[in-house]
Formats: sequence, structure tokens, C-alpha cells
Amino acid sequence: MSGESDKTESKVEAAKRGSRHLRGTIEETLRSDAAGFGESDGGLLKFHGIYQQDDRDVRQERRKAGLGEKTMFMVRLAIPGGGLSADQYLKLDELADRHEFQSLRVTTRQGLQFHGVLKGNLKETVGSVNKALLTTISACGDVERNVMTCPAPLGDRDHVRLHALAGEIARDLRPASRAYYEIWLDEEKVVSTENEEPFYGEQYLPRKFKTGIALASDNCIDVYSYDCGLVGITDGPEIRGFNLVVAGGLGLTHNKPDTFAALAQTVGFIQAENAVQAVRAVCSVFRDYGNRVDRRHARLKYLLDQWGLEKFREEYVRRIPFELAPAVELPRPGFEDHLGPHRQSDGRMFYGIYIENGRIIDRDNCRMKSALRTIMREHRPRIRLTPHQNMLLLDLTDAQVKGIEATLRDHGVRLAQELSAARRYSMACPALPTCGLSMAESERIMPSVVDRFEEELERLGLRDAPITLRMTGCPNGCSRPYTADIAFVGRRPDVYHVYVGGGLPGTRMADLYAADVATGDIVSVLRPLLEAWAAWGGGGESLGDFYQRVVARSTVRRTITGKEEATGALVQLGIERMSG
Repeated sequence: MSGESDKTESKVEAAKRGSRHLRGTIEETLRSDAAGFGESDGGLLKFHGIYQQDDRDVRQERRKAGLGEKTMFMVRLAIPGGGLSADQYLKLDELADRHEFQSLRVTTRQGLQFHGVLKGNLKETVGSVNKALLTTISACGDVERNVMTCPAPLGDRDHVRLHALAGEIARDLRPASRAYYEIWLDEEKVVSTENEEPFYGEQYLPRKFKTGIALASDNCIDVYSYDCGLVGITDGPEIRGFNLVVAGGLGLTHNKPDTFAALAQTVGFIQAENAVQAVRAVCSVFRDYGNRVDRRHARLKYLLDQWGLEKFREEYVRRIPFELAPAVELPRPGFEDHLGPHRQSDGRMFYGIYIENGRIIDRDNCRMKSALRTIMREHRPRIRLTPHQNMLLLDLTDAQVKGIEATLRDHGVRLAQELSAARRYSMACPALPTCGLSMAESERIMPSVVDRFEEELERLGLRDAPITLRMTGCPNGCSRPYTADIAFVGRRPDVYHVYVGGGLPGTRMADLYAADVATGDIVSVLRPLLEAWAAWGGGGESLGDFYQRVVARSTVRRTITGKEEATGALVQLGIERMSG
């Protein structure tokens, strides 16, 4: 299947193959007194939308006391296109109060997740999610993950079609195994057979598979960062077809030059009616040829790197019953965060609420959770979660918009027009204390990092200049750092690699600008570049665009797809040449 049958399969592949289609011994462990699950079942839980974690803030203290880890779980929902009703949101809000952190978190993939769920509450939590007509299945695991699309409810037929298509793809590639329903919803058990997963088979995919649907005019979902993307090309109010792009992915490993982040490459153009089959065929190529020996290389981008685009296209065409036409040439896409009030084409309004790093919680200075609960009860909007961890409220009257803004202000929530560009476009992954992969802080310190950048940018007259800041606690790239203007990627506690040169449109990779920078030195390391941007940046030019002009003058070569090499000194040389 993987083309490496002469080598031993990874432990994860063996566990999947022996899992009886995702059952393992999960149900038996749920009924036991064990605090958590074994390694194999822990991997299988991901397919059910659950990650086993521990509270890293108390690890050392518990070890000194002779105690084991404080085991807890993250439960993630798969919500194609990020669509919810007010009733569904209120049910999730209520569930959040029962868990350790009493919060909801909007993900960068238009989902929601709970943190701090204890093992004894897992079954009730998953069952309650399903009673709300939502699901956690395939929110994680080696399958098609949550299918993303532009959240804007403009009322035009193209946006309506995108959201319907996201649901169709999600249903088509959802695991067929009944394990989820047996374990969590007490469905009658069936005998597992080889035919239970007609598409995925016994071992599912080599690793996760992410799909996004964008419009050529608006890449707010970062479509080129996914394994499979559909870029919609419109003809009046209708989508006439899609450019199919494949093999994006933003995870890498520090000091491992054979791992890299990559933007998706364009395979060709497909007619709109073939979209579901088109994605399924890409997924099948990955299923059959992806690396099942080394999980570090078990992503579609590594297969494309090995094969080349032409070989991939040839294999793809053999699998599809429709024509793959030459790709449509597209201009650089725009970007919209859809925050604040906007008019829908039907005359109603939608309203975008900024949620800092996606965390819905009440704090002394910002009672976001209470504000949203009040809004849902009073106005009953439809909801769409955004790829930038924010929330859109749909189908509102002008009076409701005024009422919503009043409620937000009453609860200390800043409106979009009150935010600097640096804060408005910032993102961070959860990192510590729950993520087991995190090497450094992210969500918890990002607000203070943005504070310092705001001061610097204000001093330089750049408060509203286009810039996106992203932070992640490890190199796996959950907050899509490698396509940002500036990104901070955790190396170890309080130390980050700094990347520069991407941008909001999501069509360009950043370079490693400075390595191993202490948290307190981040602004000073970037100050020369920020000052040069203020002095010589074109009107409205983003930092990433300005950086690329500096790169061209100083002949900095791209580094993110090869050996990591900091470019800061070379960029400084380019700045000196410009000033001269």
C-alpha cells in the first residue's frame, strides 16, 4: 500500500490494523477505574475526536508528591464550514461549565473544542454533543478532518454552494465503522468485518487529511496550506468549477531538514459537479501510496515531493471518471476576516465578533462567554465559526446589530473597529498547559506579545498597517505560522524561531528570520525591519510584501523547505543598501 512493504510498518499502523475498525479496548477502559487509556487506544481516541492529555502546569509538583500525571482530555467537534445554531451553541456553552477550564475554544479549522474533560465525563460529553445534532467523529485521526470553507453568509449562490459542498465532502469521507456509535451512543454492536470500511480499509489513512474550499477572490481559509483544496471560480452568481490544489501542509520538525512546510500545488480544473469525487480521488492516492513506515513523512506533501507533480497528476487522472482540464490562471487572492457589521445580499446583516486566540471564557476584563450566551438567548442568530478563531452571527436586523454591540461593550469585549491590525489578525495555538507536543507557551502569552508590538507599531505610525502575527508552541504549525507576515515558533521554554515574509493572502511561505530568540527579545530583534518598513514601505504595503522586496535586493534564498538558515543578517544588509 505505501510502496515500502519491505520495511516494518509503524506502531501506529499496527494499532490501527488491529483495532477492529477503531474499537480497540476503548469501551472496556471507559468502564474501568483507570485514569486514562493505553498508547494504542490513545491513538484510536483521536478518530473519535478525543485527545488524551495531562495538565503540564502540575506535572512537576505531582511527580515530587509521588503522583502520576493529572490525566484529562480534549474533545473536538467536527463542524463542516463552522455552521451552528444558537440552540446548539447554548448546549455547548452549558457543557463547557462542567469541565476543568470552563471554556470553549474556536479552532483555526472552524471547529470547537473542550479542554479539561475528565475520563468519567467523556461519554456524557460526547453523548450530549450528539444530542445537539453535532459530532466529534473524525475531528481528529488519520481520516478526512473538518472540511473548511469561507464563513461569510453573503446570500449569494456561490457561498451557499460552498457550505453545502463542505457538508457533502465531510459525509462522503467520514469513517463508515459503527465503533463511534457503539462506544459513545450505546448503539447495538455489530460484528466487525473487512467490508465495514469500504473506502478506508483496516488501516485508514497514513495520517490526517485536510480539505478546504475557497473562492478565487477570498482566501480567508488559507486553502493552499491543506492536503486538498478547491478554489472556486465564479461565473456571475454561480460557481462554474474549481482549481484543484494538493499537498499543502504546515508541520515540520526542528533540526530535521527532510521535514518541511509546503504550499499546495495546482493539479488542474474540475467542473463543479465533480467536486466530491475530486477530493475523494486525492484522498485515495494518499491512502494507497502515503508513507506508513515513518509518521514524520506520512503526509501527502512528502509523496508529492517524492513523485513530482506530473506523476501525481497521471495517477490522479487514472482514478477519476471525469475530465481534468488545465487550471484557470488566477490573480493573487484577496483576504477578508469578515469582522464587524456586513450587509447580506438579502438585505439582512451579519456581524463578526473577534475572539482573542479563539478562547471563549470569562475573565475580569473581558466576559466573552457571558456576552455570547446573552446574545444567543436574546437574538437567536445562526452562527459560523471562522478560520481565524472568530465568530460570525448571521441573519440579523440593523436593530439586532446595535443590540449585539451594546452587549459586547457591556461585557468588556472590544469591537473589531477598536482593534489594531496586529491584534485583529493575530492567532495562537493552545500550547501549554494541555498540549503534549508544546515546547513553549503560545495562547497564554500571545496577548502580551501583541501588546508590545502594538506599542512599537504605534510609535512607527503603523497601527493600522496590514500585518499578521502568529504564534505556535511547537513546529507543527497549528496556527498556520509559516504563511504569516511574522510568526513565532516554539523551540523550548521562552525561546522561539522567528519567521518573516508570508502574508494574509496565504500564497507565500515565510523564511526563518532569526533563530532561538528569547521572548523578551522578540520586538528588539524585529525592530530594524519594522523601522525600515515604516520608512520605505509603499502605501498600504504589508510587512510580508515589503520583506520580499528587501529579500530581492539582498538575494536571500528560500530556507523553509530546506536547511533552516536565519535570514535576518542578510535582510539587514538589504536594508542598509536601501538606506544608502
